[in-house]
Amino acid sequence: MFDREVHLKHMGSSFLWNCTKKFITAAVITVTVSDRYVTVIPVRGGSMSPTFNPKTGSLMEDVFDDYVLVEKFCLGNYKFSHGDVVVFRSPLNHKETHIKRIAALPGEWFGTYHNHDVIQIPLGHCWVEGDNTASSMDSKSFGPIPLGLIRGRVTHVVWPPQRIGAVKSTPPQRLSSF
Repeated sequence: MFDREVHLKHMGSSFLWNCTKKFITAAVITVTVSDRYVTVIPVRGGSMSPTFNPKTGSLMEDVFDDYVLVEKFCLGNYKFSHGDVVVFRSPLNHKETHIKRIAALPGEWFGTYHNHDVIQIPLGHCWVEGDNTASSMDSKSFGPIPLGLIRGRVTHVVWPPQRIGAVKSTPPQRLSSF
């Protein structure tokens, strides 16, 4: 009887240890993948509406924020295109993260509509703007952003279920590069 109790206790602790090892391994893999390859983040606010968080009047869509898949492979060589939607750290407050669309790339001349200037985007920088210009804090507020602040490119909406799909990388129609 004593041997059986010892065996059962050993099996219990062995089971617990195996579960703990699997949990820690899964956590390390998840953190590594999230940090280096892809992650899922929520989109807050309406600055990228209608691309993200469109307000249709439907109660379900007005309650849930969009969640998007962000790929980080683009960060290896900072290869971006016009119209890419990117996640970046705010140049004004490094604790804030923004999601905007690239309107101009390094070295390009760009016409800004908010003050009718034509500027050249410095090397190593890009110009970003929200799809909803009426409520977007973007390059119109803080100028071109350093490419080093970009954390990844948004590729897909993954939540809510009725909005799952690829994000189109279309340049903003209202802007022009020179």
